[in-house]
Amino acid sequence: MPEAAGPRAGTTGHGPPLRLALIGDSSAAGVGVADQSQALAGQLTQILARDFTVTWHLDALTGATTASTLVRLAQAQPKPLDVVVLALGVNDVTRLVPAPVWCRQTDALLTRLNTLYQPKRIYLSGLPPLRSFPLLPEPLRWTLGRHSERLERHLIPFLRTRPTCVYVPFDNKLDPALMASDGFHPGADAYALWAKEMASRIISDWPEISA
Repeated sequence: MPEAAGPRAGTTGHGPPLRLALIGDSSAAGVGVADQSQALAGQLTQILARDFTVTWHLDALTGATTASTLVRLAQAQPKPLDVVVLALGVNDVTRLVPAPVWCRQTDALLTRLNTLYQPKRIYLSGLPPLRSFPLLPEPLRWTLGRHSERLERHLIPFLRTRPTCVYVPFDNKLDPALMASDGFHPGADAYALWAKEMASRIISDWPEISA
């Protein structure tokens, strides 16, 4: 399915300034919906715009892995940000990247993000439950689901060494009705739930972020 159409940067809302970047794979790029207004970037900025003047940009690419994102960001231009939202990992799961390797790659990526953007918070989106993806047949569904759980088990303790990083687990039950027609990517309602949870975390943390 194509990436969502529409702007990938802008300024919206009223209130204190909030500088935001969303970085990731096809889910961050909005695959599964027609327009960015229905995707994570659009829905997240719409919620935050109620309380903030949000200056945002989206850097996402279908098929992106943690390693390929690190390579891509080698060419990015530095600028100060308040918040970075990461949506990566599913393609690392499907490529069966070993958990220790993934943690090292994530560590390098977080270091690069801190060098580039000096964000006050980096929010890492939890891996979705691949065991529930309608597209995947068994035993592939079980295999990828088990590997995604292994990656998370390794990553969460590692992130405790980085106090500015916040892991946001996927806590909602994955209803197939929330998925896009391809059975693999989020639909508009799934993006809405994701955006609502991420916005709640950012708003809750804002007194510390803005201090």
